[in-house]
Amino acid sequence: MEALRVLWILGFACIASALGSRLKTPALPIQPEREPMISKGLSGCSFGGRFYSLEDTWHPDLGEPFGVMHCVMCHCEPQRSRRGKVFGKVSCRNMKQDCPEPTCDDPVLLPGHCCKTCPKGDSGRKEAESLFEFFQEKDDDLHKSYNDRSYISSEENSNRDSATDFVALLTGVTDSWLPSSSGVARARFTLTRTSLTFSITFQRMNRPSAITFLDSDGNTAFEFRVPRADTDMICGVWKNLPKSHMRQLEAEQLRVSMTADNKKEEIQGKIIKHRALFAETFSSILTSDEVHSGMGGIAMLTLSDTENNLHFILILQGLVPHGSTSAKVPVRVKLLYRQHLLREIRANITADDSDFAEVLADLNSRELFWLSRGQLQISVETEGQNPRQISGYISGRRSCDTLQSVMSSGSALTPGKTGGVGSAVFTLHHNGSLDYQVLVAGLSSAVVGVTIEMKPRRRSKRSVLYDITADFATAEERGSGRAVGSCSRVEARHIHMLLQNELFINIATAEQQEGELRGQIRMLPYNRLDARRNELPVPLAGQFVSPPVRTGAAGHAWVSVDEQCHLHYEIVVNGLSKSEDASIDAHLHGLAEIGEMDDSSTNHKRLLTGFYGQQAQGVLKDISVELLRHLDEGTAYIQVSTKMNPRGEIRGRIHVPNSCEFGSRGEVVEEAEFDDLVFVRDPAELRKDPHTCFFEGEHHAHGSQWTPQYNTCFTCTCQKKTVICDPVICPALSCPHTIQPEDQCCPICDEKKETKQTAAVEKVEENPEGCYFEGDQKMHAPGTTWHPFVPPFGYIKCAVCTCKGSTGEVHCEKVTCPPLTCSRPIRRNPSDCCKECPAEDTPPLEDDEMMQADGTRHCKFGKNYYQNSEHWHPRVPLVGEMKCITCWCDHGVTKCQRKQCPLLSCSNPIRREGKCCPECIEDIMEKEEMAKMVEKKKNWRH
Repeated sequence: MEALRVLWILGFACIASALGSRLKTPALPIQPEREPMISKGLSGCSFGGRFYSLEDTWHPDLGEPFGVMHCVMCHCEPQRSRRGKVFGKVSCRNMKQDCPEPTCDDPVLLPGHCCKTCPKGDSGRKEAESLFEFFQEKDDDLHKSYNDRSYISSEENSNRDSATDFVALLTGVTDSWLPSSSGVARARFTLTRTSLTFSITFQRMNRPSAITFLDSDGNTAFEFRVPRADTDMICGVWKNLPKSHMRQLEAEQLRVSMTADNKKEEIQGKIIKHRALFAETFSSILTSDEVHSGMGGIAMLTLSDTENNLHFILILQGLVPHGSTSAKVPVRVKLLYRQHLLREIRANITADDSDFAEVLADLNSRELFWLSRGQLQISVETEGQNPRQISGYISGRRSCDTLQSVMSSGSALTPGKTGGVGSAVFTLHHNGSLDYQVLVAGLSSAVVGVTIEMKPRRRSKRSVLYDITADFATAEERGSGRAVGSCSRVEARHIHMLLQNELFINIATAEQQEGELRGQIRMLPYNRLDARRNELPVPLAGQFVSPPVRTGAAGHAWVSVDEQCHLHYEIVVNGLSKSEDASIDAHLHGLAEIGEMDDSSTNHKRLLTGFYGQQAQGVLKDISVELLRHLDEGTAYIQVSTKMNPRGEIRGRIHVPNSCEFGSRGEVVEEAEFDDLVFVRDPAELRKDPHTCFFEGEHHAHGSQWTPQYNTCFTCTCQKKTVICDPVICPALSCPHTIQPEDQCCPICDEKKETKQTAAVEKVEENPEGCYFEGDQKMHAPGTTWHPFVPPFGYIKCAVCTCKGSTGEVHCEKVTCPPLTCSRPIRRNPSDCCKECPAEDTPPLEDDEMMQADGTRHCKFGKNYYQNSEHWHPRVPLVGEMKCITCWCDHGVTKCQRKQCPLLSCSNPIRREGKCCPECIEDIMEKEEMAKMVEKKKNWRH
């Protein structure tokens, strides 16, 4: 309620308000998570229970059911204290006054916009055919309270085309008071949206304990604690980069520092863009034999596509001391094998420009062989007196990304639909050996060939590089098996192609000799999911669906459960056709027994995410105890559904051992992935919670919602010991004939004749397909429409959701209001979305009407003060007075509750204009008759 109070103040005033970065978050029932360590050592703004980075802008959210204030823009402005410390200050302003005047006669207000615009014809009105397409085109409109949370919860697939790569050379600092080091590190960064992933390799120093990003002023922008390990590779992610730091990153103004041995060692470097990163397939770190010399370098190398030319770019540091004259210093670049000189290039460098690029032309077979084995050494040495030298071995480019492949029948050279799947994971070592683990399942016949290949030179002419069929072992289950082994002699050219995503893996079977499954071997960008490094992915196949589906698609998934009992998942699919690829759902099923898989059962069915393309990832945090138990026992399934196969196109069984006996233990939700999340808690804990509701013999947690036993056409929610139950509000139907199915609360349209209504009802009852909507946690029949339920305010008439036939998709959209001819329209009922033209004797309801209070003021709500025990209806800007919601002052604490409606005995209640509760039509007629009788008696007296 504190968050709503702050935002209502903002809505009334629409002026700047300030909250320091150390403002405590209000005591909300569910705290949104913005990185657990985000407020430690970082500057920003806390507002409405959320943390915002410097320079962030946002529209304040009033919460359910009011939604986002799109006409108000808040900004986290950087400020500096007297001591020089940077902190954030929130300022907000009303943007509506800046709206341009529309040039058309009938402007419209689009969803998620503040200003009215002229309609763009039919194409504008048909902007979104589905929620998937809607959110793909509108990335900035993710705060619609009436949408199924699955569509706003996913961390969308990282598109490599939209990513930007950076590199840094880290060396010891010799000309300052900072602790120095002999270490040299090479760091590669990838910026995707607001996340910066990094892969760092280091030499000649102990494993660092911390990585610090420094801004242009030398202040700490982000600190990453390095986990303990025995490798020279560090993987990490800096999430939610502030816009100010993103600008500094693009301008090459950020630096990165690594410290080790309790900060006794430190190396630093500048983060820069570089054109060589895109094509780099080999690399080297160059170090010096001198101690604390501050010298170091990195080499980025790649082979020509057609010739055996080795292109390279050197980035050097400390080879020419700072303070030297600007005269060019001659250097010799050598290519060595076991200290034997193979090639030499002479060049000139300066202290200010010590980078240069060259080509080693026409490498012979021996040099290419040594290159593939990591045995070639590159050396840079200055000439003249006191020569300085750095050198390092060249090997295939190393990173935290995962080499993997999903093989499907739809990607075979002769595409098919067998429902089989292949999954492969590869590891490239510095000596050129390539480890592989290949798993296949659901094949139509026995495997006769497993090969790593290039793209065919001609149609149906395969180019096989490595045949690994000898390592394949058939499993007991028909059509399944695996190959585990290593290619010890991968050529340099093939390493280059592998790291450029140019190789494929092919599975040939007895019935399809040229290949039943095929997949491209490609790098999957690092995303902080530990399951990738420790476990093999779970294969997803059409043959695993019940009943089996003959599809050309396949996939695999990594799934893990962390210490907080949150489920992390990453799904990769392959072989979907373009029509199927338009929208994909990933569901998580938990079932008591594998043999009892029933798709019509929705008790433990959870929507993970909606995604496009070939990849999806995210975190599911509100996991029930039952579902966690199925994960532990191996009776849970990942399923991917498409428009072509809404009941499941590919599926895989997952087994994730865990000890989560009482459900998810997290207290916060990352990045508002699930805004209406309700945690499943132990019954004993529920009884101790003072906010728990006791209803129909059961305890319900604060914020939870359920369908009561006494009437399935009601939805109840618990709001701090108060149970609020609302009847389902049925949308108006425009069709001439309607039917009322027995298992549904609202009538549906029936286009058939009256004589066929009974058969239509039976068909609906027999059809198990439909849509599961998380908002009200109910199944909805195909073609039905409903108003979404938003606790504690009940059913929202401003939106209508539709179950899209047999596809199982839920499509929610705001109600479109008709154009009005009057100059001062009014909103007759505060819960109504559309205004109407008033009658001549009806005064209009002003949106800016202010509520006054007298006497002793004990509670402040908005800009008004209220006495203890005083009641009022809250007013929301741009909506008006909410007469169906009553707030009161309880000893200085503002509490609000929706009016509770009595249970009705009639079968078809109606809701009249200006009324909060539905009524029986018989009671209404009786009241009207009584009113008429009273009026007649008054007339008789006169």
